Amino acid sequence: MDGAISEPAWKQVPGLAALAEAMARDGHRRDDPMREIFARLGDRWSMLILLVLRTGTYRHAALKRLIGGLGAEGKISQRMLTLRLRGLERDGLVRQTHIPSKAPHVEYDLTPLGQELLAQVDRLMDWIRGHGDAIAQSRQAFDRRQNEE
Repeated sequence: MDGAISEPAWKQVPGLAALAEAMARDGHRRDDPMREIFARLGDRWSMLILLVLRTGTYRHAALKRLIGGLGAEGKISQRMLTLRLRGLERDGLVRQTHIPSKAPHVEYDLTPLGQELLAQVDRLMDWIRGHGDAIAQSRQAFDRRQNEE
């Protein structure tokens, strides 16, 4: 052995090498947009918040009531709604507007970036709807195999 360090095996597989390059390009850190947006869309509340905001502009309390009524998860806490709204605002998907009046308040709505993201999410949701039966069948077959073991 000459002491040379060989390349990792995955570098020799074209598809894995391309995946590694894409991951390096898209970011490895937790706060890189690729990772954070996927994480945000998969969390318990953010997608529902975006879908509700698609229907209009809402105050915090109204959003809290709507999300609690629509979500299968039950009620969202004041703190969690605030945290999720801040994250969505930080990503540029939601806009917070301060309304000066006799009783000043804040309203939330989608930004154009948030609307564009939801257009892409619609495509994914259509795919899921179109393949729901196949997914259900796969789950049933998997569960049967697991129960047989």
